[in-house]
Amino acid sequence: MEEEEEEEEEEEEEEEDVIECSGKAFSMFDEKKTGFIATDKLLGILGDLGQSVDPDELRKVIKETDVDGVAESEGKMSFDQFVNVVSCFMQDEDEEAMAEELREAFRLYDKEGNGYITTQTLKEILKELDNKLSEDDLDGIIEEVDEDGSGTVDFDEFMEMMTGE
Repeated sequence: MEEEEEEEEEEEEEEEDVIECSGKAFSMFDEKKTGFIATDKLLGILGDLGQSVDPDELRKVIKETDVDGVAESEGKMSFDQFVNVVSCFMQDEDEEAMAEELREAFRLYDKEGNGYITTQTLKEILKELDNKLSEDDLDGIIEEVDEDGSGTVDFDEFMEMMTGE
């Protein structure tokens, strides 16, 4: 239960960071303080925020978030829509970065490059991550992750365990 609360708090903090960052960017481009920015400036704004965005993907996300039709008909968007659009791209990058970090971690433990780690190695990793886990806790986690009972865990199983997805 505590773990879920911690995850929710982390997600809320990340969302607040995105909103704060978005607010600063929005203010810079809403020079006349109308409460709107031109949609054609969005690609550049996302670039300034360190996001490499495909223009077609951006158009698609703008259309999906354009509930009142203003972005498409008048070429401008409100702060709320701006946050929704920006958060789509910021979240994707966070997930990609996490996947890459987990891939690197997996490679470190897959010393022979077999594409899997043993459940014993996974137990050691889990002990390092949380030394309060009992032997029964560890066995339960291993049993859940190693569904086929092979004694090994491939990257997809490892990723699923670490992200909960």
